[in-house]
Amino acid sequence: MKFISIYHQKMESISLDAIDVQLLNLLQTDAAQSNQSLAEQVHVSPPTCLRRVKRLLDAGLIERQVAILQPDRLAAVQGHGLACIVEVSLDRQGAEQLDAFEARAVADADVQQCWRVSPGPDFVLVVHTRDMPRYLALSQRLFTGDANVRNVKTFFATRRAKFDTKVPVALDT
Repeated sequence: MKFISIYHQKMESISLDAIDVQLLNLLQTDAAQSNQSLAEQVHVSPPTCLRRVKRLLDAGLIERQVAILQPDRLAAVQGHGLACIVEVSLDRQGAEQLDAFEARAVADADVQQCWRVSPGPDFVLVVHTRDMPRYLALSQRLFTGDANVRNVKTFFATRRAKFDTKVPVALDT
């Protein structure tokens, strides 16, 4: 049986076997399925499955379980909103300045993702707002109001061709 070992935040080692990898992949596809269903799919008893999933949660491998909304169906109820990708370059890139901008960006409810990147801009943000006035308010909060923001380039989405939340998980072969 193959195992992979990883270290989580407490720097304790956890080994994953094929069943753990299967569980992680199944949960990434549908975290709402019952423990009974998961157990059947990985060929273990329900109590064993429950213990394994709890171990994966306790190890921090499963960050959280959420509902992923279908934007087109939601649009019928409240409008499409505005999705955009934003590149942000700072004037000064010291650790303190990068940390300060990052803290402000991740605290903003309209920012769905915040990535520090290199080379090119310092940050790439994925933003979703209700409409253009709300995007303007965000840009004033995060960009115009920060003297350290040198350049902002925003790309407004016209269509989402793919969206997935899965992280590849596999044993080395």
